[in-house]
Amino acid sequence: MDAEAARSLCSIRDLLRYAASRFSAAQLAFGHGTDNGYDEAAYLILHTLHLPLDRLEPFLDARLLPSEIERVLQVIERRVVERVPAAYLTHEAWLGDYRFYVDERVIVPRSHLAGLIEHGLQAWLPDPDRVGRALDLCTGSGCLAIVVALTFVNAEVDAIDISAEALQVASRNVTDYGLQHRIRLLESDLFAGLQARRYDLIVSNPPYVSREEMRELPAEYRHEPALALDGGADGMDLVRAILARARNHLAPAGVIVIEIGNGREAFEAAFPALEATWLETSAGGDQVCLLEREQLQA
Repeated sequence: MDAEAARSLCSIRDLLRYAASRFSAAQLAFGHGTDNGYDEAAYLILHTLHLPLDRLEPFLDARLLPSEIERVLQVIERRVVERVPAAYLTHEAWLGDYRFYVDERVIVPRSHLAGLIEHGLQAWLPDPDRVGRALDLCTGSGCLAIVVALTFVNAEVDAIDISAEALQVASRNVTDYGLQHRIRLLESDLFAGLQARRYDLIVSNPPYVSREEMRELPAEYRHEPALALDGGADGMDLVRAILARARNHLAPAGVIVIEIGNGREAFEAAFPALEATWLETSAGGDQVCLLEREQLQA
């Protein structure tokens, strides 16, 4: 920890300036909740001091105790030196208004699917109350399964992951939301543990990072489980496995929605015969695609 900083910094404004400068000089990579150093500095400082995350202004000139300054500087130091994503430092991540516990056993939630689940599927699922079964493949922290359960209030939700450690995190989040009676967590290699169960809605944010992209990931992303990121040579290995069997697990009017990041070109090269519907998100119209059961091969 910087001893000079510990002696010289007195207020949140001081710490915010110091953290933003350190983050800029270190050329940190963002994308785990914020997209710039100032916002991330503000978030880490407020969280560490147990202050409201949306109320920076009233506290800017508050003078801090030496112990408080020391705690904040320790967090800043870990962010800069170890390149730990902010979400792993605070053990929380947000999807819209939903907060989730996270640690290094799962990737940090940042899916564009959450908003689509809440507001973007009406054309295919016009009556949310009639969605009786839903599936989240590669559930990780359980975040999308939880959003599905909160959106489709009559649905029984299965949440699948091959990682037992990820499911431990998902279990904590499901319990935090009081959804243990509606979300079933299963350790399974995709559909392997589901027998003939069928669903009105399947969602998935699978590993889709290509092998070349894996080699170029910033240090922050290397703290995340490689199992949850690595999608094989072209990023489509898990997507191929999912679409090969999805029809067998969709109800007659069911749909599957898959997030593939920046992999639309690779997706279309891998599935030239599929005419997927590309859904608009805050990141554009090539991040998430939807397929109806009848579009998938028997």
